[in-house]
Amino acid sequence: MITRNFFLFLSQNKFVKTKATKWGPKLGAKSVIAGETIDEAMKTVSKLNERGLTCTVDHLGEFVYNREEAIESAEYCVRTLEAIAETGVDCNLSLKLTQLGLDVDRNLCRDNMMRILETAEKHGNFVRIDMEDYSHLDATLELLHELRRRFDNVGTAIQAYLYRADKDLRELKGTNIRLIKGAYKESPEVAYQKQAEVDRNYFNIIKTHLLNGSYAAIATHDHQIIDQVKAFAKENGISKDQFEFQMLYGFRSELQNEIAKEGYKMRVYVPFGEDWYGYFMRRLAERPQNVTFAIKGLLSK
Repeated sequence: MITRNFFLFLSQNKFVKTKATKWGPKLGAKSVIAGETIDEAMKTVSKLNERGLTCTVDHLGEFVYNREEAIESAEYCVRTLEAIAETGVDCNLSLKLTQLGLDVDRNLCRDNMMRILETAEKHGNFVRIDMEDYSHLDATLELLHELRRRFDNVGTAIQAYLYRADKDLRELKGTNIRLIKGAYKESPEVAYQKQAEVDRNYFNIIKTHLLNGSYAAIATHDHQIIDQVKAFAKENGISKDQFEFQMLYGFRSELQNEIAKEGYKMRVYVPFGEDWYGYFMRRLAERPQNVTFAIKGLLSK
């Protein structure tokens, strides 16, 4: 059987990545990526808004290696925020700090984030810092704490498969946090390896953040977790305004519609751009259903 680790390996394989572009359409990438341009992304978001869904867009790409690339990525984020404002769509921005030069120059990354957040603030918008692999965790949280001394329109994500998730979350009380199970391959020294343990910790940190009175973006396709959150919120008098559900574009669309019709905020994570390969491989790694979906696309004519 094709394993999760296999797809995680492929997500970081440069040789396969260079060959993958021509496979993308047949693998089904177009079903989960909202085009390559800002304009295509805005059109996709507008259609999702018509279904009662709110969105966040992410220009795909990570691990830039020089200042020029980092500045170019920041400029693209600014342009995306301007496009959101101009089109009037209901949408936030998600980004990765490695795109903005975190591995090149920490101060450069901070300056890029400051410019992006100033643009978002001008338009009354919110920016989510996606959490990356464990090697970038401390740097991400340190920069977030620094940025939040000046801005309140920025948050990040906490990954439930990490042992330290609860501790990090408690230190972010009052922050808008996306709560996720985790999509990277991490060592047993820092992360749970069994799905049951991850699921248990995931629901625990959701409860912690909600009971702390903080806003929670609950990002999962797991309908059992979703049902548990709904029940927990009702039992504890937690308003629907204090949390939202999030799912990936192209996955479980019917469930997304159902959640929105029930009066919950349902936000769709909409990736776009030419650098789709790493994102797509991680999605295949997460769930066996995703692998089946891709294989069907590959074998179709």
